[in-house]
This record gives sequence, C-alpha cells and structure tokens, in this order.
Amino acid sequence: MLKSPKFPEVHLTGQLVSKEFKRKVGVIFIPILIFVVMKLLWFSYRKKYHFIDEPIEGQCIAVTWHSELLIAPQVYKKLRKKQKTSAIIAQHYDGELIARTLGFLGISPLRGSSRKGAKAVLIAAINALKDGSSVMITPDGPKGPRYSMSDGAVALALRSNLPIMIVNYKAKSFWQLKSWDKFVIPKPFTRLDIYHQVSTLTYMKKEEAKEQLLTQMLTHAI
Repeated sequence: MLKSPKFPEVHLTGQLVSKEFKRKVGVIFIPILIFVVMKLLWFSYRKKYHFIDEPIEGQCIAVTWHSELLIAPQVYKKLRKKQKTSAIIAQHYDGELIARTLGFLGISPLRGSSRKGAKAVLIAAINALKDGSSVMITPDGPKGPRYSMSDGAVALALRSNLPIMIVNYKAKSFWQLKSWDKFVIPKPFTRLDIYHQVSTLTYMKKEEAKEQLLTQMLTHAI
C-alpha cells in the first residue's frame, strides 16, 4: 500500500501574526516619528513666501502634488490656522500613516481615493464642505502618474463654487526618492521658496477647468 508523501510543515501563522503586530505598532509610532522630523526640518528651513494671489479666507479646496506632502500641509496650516480642514487620503497602510501624521496638524482624514471608490469619497468630501470644512486633495494621488490631474479637486470646486488654494514650493537643495511621485525631502537649513496661488473655476466645463488647474500647479512645481 502506497503511503501519502510527507511534506514539510510550513508555519506561517507566527509570521503573519508578527507582520500584523509590526503594522499595528507601526501605525502608532511611525506617524509620531514622521511628525517630529517634519517639524524639526520645518523650523530649520529659510522660508520665503511668494503670494501670486491674495490669501483667501473661509472655505476652499486646497491642492498640492503628492511629492510635496512633506511641506505643503504645514504651509497650509500656517496660513489658515483657524480653518477646519479635512484631507482625502487613500485606504491603504501608507495612507493610514499619512492620515495619522496629518492628524497632528489638525487635519481630519476622509478615507478613500479620488480614483478608487471615487463616488463614496467625493460624497464624504461634499458632506465635509457642508459642515464648514475645507478639503485638501492631491490630484495625482494616491498612485500617480506623477503630475496627473484626476477629477476630484475640480469636481469639488465646480460643485461647491469654492476657490482652489494651490501650494507649491521649490527647495534650493533636496533629496528625491525613487518612488512614483519622486517624493521631495528638502535638506535641513536649505532655502524654501513657497508659492501660493488661487484658482477660480466657476462656470468652466470640467476639462477646461482641469487644464487650467494643471497649468497653474505645474508653474512652480519642482
């Protein structure tokens, strides 16, 4: 009688538990570390602001490129300390890290993506606007292509008739990661030229509005 071959036992349970444990610990401590590094770098920079348009008060749709997320949210909160703000953030692990980090800046997360599950997250964003919040979004997030323009920011602006606040910056010296967005980390003590623009898209058609916003956002991009 033939005996069934014996295969080596593979113990995956411990590995899975270990990985899950690391992720749970990571989402607690990594955002704290990121926030501390963000603030230390921020205070070291020599910053010069360029107001292409006059700063706006009240609600707005705030946009920046995904590669500029280290600096742009800090600029936004410096200019608009009292404005309640929510940000559209993807529902993956990296998104959770970003959400918790932005939470330390007083920015509430709207979990989802303007590309995946777009309808649900846009409804959540509209509800946030109705509640008096501004909404922050990266038009090329969460996975690119880099400097691409999704419908989210334009759709919100056209529906709400709110202006769009654009924040870009250029660093004299910086590191650039090999990620899809070529994420930028300005080196300590370098000079930052920070650019503030306002775009009003009222009465435009969607494609025309996307083209105008893209042009403005690329003007001062790294």
